[in-house]
Amino acid sequence: MPTIAVVGAGPGMGLAIARTFGSHGFDVALLSRSQDNLDTHAATLAAEGITAKGFAADVLDTDLLTGALEAAAEHFGGIDVLEYSPGGPEPKYLTPTRVTAEDVDLQMRYLVYGAIAATDVVLPAMRQAGAGTLLFTTGAGSVDPTPMLGDINTAGAALRSWTLNLHKELEPEGIQAAHVAIGAWIGDRAPEGVPSASADQISPLYWDLHIQRDQAEKIFTP
Repeated sequence: MPTIAVVGAGPGMGLAIARTFGSHGFDVALLSRSQDNLDTHAATLAAEGITAKGFAADVLDTDLLTGALEAAAEHFGGIDVLEYSPGGPEPKYLTPTRVTAEDVDLQMRYLVYGAIAATDVVLPAMRQAGAGTLLFTTGAGSVDPTPMLGDINTAGAALRSWTLNLHKELEPEGIQAAHVAIGAWIGDRAPEGVPSASADQISPLYWDLHIQRDQAEKIFTP
């Protein structure tokens, strides 16, 4: 069975992406900070006929993240798809003129440095096989920034740029790297005037990018 590793496996997008790939015959490695939550999500997927297992990791701790991905690869016999969408800290709603270097660095650690570390673990086997998929998620502010998210948008734009460059580098080797930008509040508690969508509406985009390997990006807007 092919395996997807979902880094940032929460009850929303993470679980929806796991279901999407699981429904196409994938086993699922779930990674987030809480082993208890991971066990709950794995049990939920198992009840739906999807083989899943949780591996506790923190994207801010490279050693823990690397170890968890290595354990997942050993358990499932490899990782064919990596999906990276960790939950970051609560937004500070900082405009660009209020953002500090420390604010941006924290977001870079969540979004960019963790993505690079995770990719470093799974890419060698993908290169050896001449196949694999690397999927990275940001908000739509990485493409069309909004001033009140100056720190998050800066890091998101960096991850988007890195991913699009990665696509150009790896496509000739048969490896797909692609970016999803989500321009919606996920769930039913969106602030007034903010567009919303369910995780189940968004998750098929990830499967499309896995299958349609000439595309490097999809932007979701309701």
